[in-house]
Amino acid sequence: MSAAHKGVAAWHDYMKSGGDADLLSAQLADHAVFHSPVVHSPQEGKAKVMLYLLSAAKVLGNDSFTYVREVIEGHDALLEFTCEIDGILINGIDLIRFDDDGKIIDFKVMVRPVKAVNKLWEMMAAQLQAASS
Repeated sequence: MSAAHKGVAAWHDYMKSGGDADLLSAQLADHAVFHSPVVHSPQEGKAKVMLYLLSAAKVLGNDSFTYVREVIEGHDALLEFTCEIDGILINGIDLIRFDDDGKIIDFKVMVRPVKAVNKLWEMMAAQLQAASS
């Protein structure tokens, strides 16, 4: 099993857990980087990546969230997802790069349409503010 296949299997386990912080922590390299669809600058370091991914799990983690396609090659995985929040259908991708041990080193999220991006920005801002308090 390749590092990316191992990493994707661990990621699916995390997603099924409902946002278990210990599972996520075990999957992230210390130097991981997160690229948000609504924040311009990359968020660097395990602590910041944990904050964003745990917040995203709370925002997106409803019964409608599902992965509909995955492409895995080398150390990279592209996972396409759909979700509905407040009547807005969200379509996005998680583009994840893994190290040789299957730990996440780079995580980029892209979302469409613009109405979905705006909704995620609003909800993520509130969730990140609550997590920082």
